[in-house]
Amino acid sequence: MKTEDISLFHRIVETGSLVDAADLLNLPKSTVSRRLQTLEDDLKVKLFHRQSRSMTLTASGSHFYDKTQSILGDLEQTIVELTDTEAEVGGHLRILIFPVPQLPDIVTGIFEFMDHNPDLTVELIVSTEPQDMIRNKIDLAFMVEDSFNENEMVAREMLSEVLYFVASPEYLAKAGTPRLPEELANHNSILFRYPNGRIFNDVPFGNDRTIGVKGNLCLNSIELCLQATLSGRGIAFLPIELTHEYIERGELNILFEDVEPYIGKCYLVYPSRRFISLASQRFIDHMMAALERCNSGRGCAREERLKGSIKSWHSS
Repeated sequence: MKTEDISLFHRIVETGSLVDAADLLNLPKSTVSRRLQTLEDDLKVKLFHRQSRSMTLTASGSHFYDKTQSILGDLEQTIVELTDTEAEVGGHLRILIFPVPQLPDIVTGIFEFMDHNPDLTVELIVSTEPQDMIRNKIDLAFMVEDSFNENEMVAREMLSEVLYFVASPEYLAKAGTPRLPEELANHNSILFRYPNGRIFNDVPFGNDRTIGVKGNLCLNSIELCLQATLSGRGIAFLPIELTHEYIERGELNILFEDVEPYIGKCYLVYPSRRFISLASQRFIDHMMAALERCNSGRGCAREERLKGSIKSWHSS
């Protein structure tokens, strides 16, 4: 019995079909079917009820899946303990990235990790759409808070960003400038929909309260929210890193400058019910270090420039 066949069995369980598992593993369906049959022959049990369109676990298959999760996890941990921490890793990583303003920093860190581990292959998926990480064999994801189910994920904080309410001078000339948080209810807000389907209409005001907002436009792209704001469609709650150049040019105005800005967070997450591979563990360690350098300003000149811009706006 081969551990890679047990891992293949897990992929079939998680995708629900031989075809989907074969696609994710980039293997012929016949190869996946043959290896599954070999595993069943070795175990002398039937793991699946095979149907025309799907496969469901037998009682024995369900028991085997639950027990082998921890076994595979322990095996990976043992490899980590025995392997030289500087040794290269191989395999394939599928990484989902929410399109945050720090996307270039994240991608730079990923490229550095690939350079250190040339045997590794990587697939990057940039999307705000909901993704079943187990079913789609996504190993790791960079996601903003409130966009994932904390009960199903392990989350490591990676990045933080300052967010302000902003609007164009054209919109404010037409609708007036809100001075109190309660006045936001009388304005058109540009709404954002998270990957998990939730609409972001309870917006942080400072770091100790939230304000309900409403609007006639809902988007799932931060870039489109910015475009809509520049077009005078309403008030938006956006990362300052995304908007600072437009504010400096007078194309956007910061609202409520006297209120402490909200600090949003971006997390590196992975499914809590899947064992984590050696490549994933090494990747997490690398990204924690790389993005810490960026956050502290040692490896990210843009962060330093942004801090200076925020300071100048508040002193003006």
